[in-house]
Amino acid sequence: MPTELATRTLTTAAAINEALAGEMERDPSVIVLGEDVGHHGGMFAVTRGLLDRFGARRVIDTPISETGFIGAAIGAAIMGMRPVAEIMYVDFTGVCLDQIINHAAKMRYMSGGQLKVPLVIRTNQGAGKGTASQHSQTLETIFAHIPGLKVVLPATPADAKGLLTTAIRDDNPVIFLEHKALYAVRGEVPEGEYTIPFGKARIAREGTDVTVVALARMNLYAEQAAQVLAGEGISVEIVDPRTLTPFDTETVCASVARTHRLLVVEEAVAWSSVGGAIVQRVVDEAFDELDAPPRLIGARFTPVPYAESLEGEALPGPETIADAVRALVGRERPQGE
Repeated sequence: MPTELATRTLTTAAAINEALAGEMERDPSVIVLGEDVGHHGGMFAVTRGLLDRFGARRVIDTPISETGFIGAAIGAAIMGMRPVAEIMYVDFTGVCLDQIINHAAKMRYMSGGQLKVPLVIRTNQGAGKGTASQHSQTLETIFAHIPGLKVVLPATPADAKGLLTTAIRDDNPVIFLEHKALYAVRGEVPEGEYTIPFGKARIAREGTDVTVVALARMNLYAEQAAQVLAGEGISVEIVDPRTLTPFDTETVCASVARTHRLLVVEEAVAWSSVGGAIVQRVVDEAFDELDAPPRLIGARFTPVPYAESLEGEALPGPETIADAVRALVGRERPQGE
């Protein structure tokens, strides 16, 4: 995060709104489109005020047809615009995966570089709001698997603004995944214009005993676990990748070289996930640095339950993370916890 700029406290939602407004002000080719992004201000009020400021030609309320408006956004991008399309929930990307996977992701490659697709697809994912199995999934693995797409997962308000600014300026399609439980999280955000480069992880907390690579909201849970573990004499280093494609292998492996233990934490179903790919990357690149087998924790292999109690059982939380770290260092949970 830039240190030379003055900061103030914003929510993640407000930080994203500020990035959108700043880029729309700077570049008239930036447009916003999606269901209810105009008059309603978006499902989580992230685009609130943009219609009044930039007008209906640049903030476009679309019909309920993700296939239609994502296709329109791809066409607009090819023709020189920089569209930011909002899909209301990541769960709804299923109806337009052909547009994303077979067209947006491949157009530049298949045209030999003659066509660019500077498109950002913003959507929210994740559980924690009691929205059940069709509105609570975490699906970054689908997009990270597709060559041609860049995949971004901001975990802080400052990163949300800086990474979205970078995404809008990129000449390639970017999937920008916002966790719905982070919209109200507040943090220091620099004023004015700044970017955060893709492929550069953030050391969210320094430590010496275990490296925890945490995705999106899992950064908050990892921090809560680390605070508890610090009282037990266990020092946790937290690495926030920020982007999955490109992925900062160097920073993660450098952290493992310091701590010699690795835990990857994600909210997605752990089986066949991007978290497993991160573990594999570390094993391939830094196996000799590991003093214990690396571990991965994620959601259980089940649809996300509606009931709050069951949702908590299905997903990893601070206690899950703390227990996994204790296992890596050979400690028991203290009596009474």
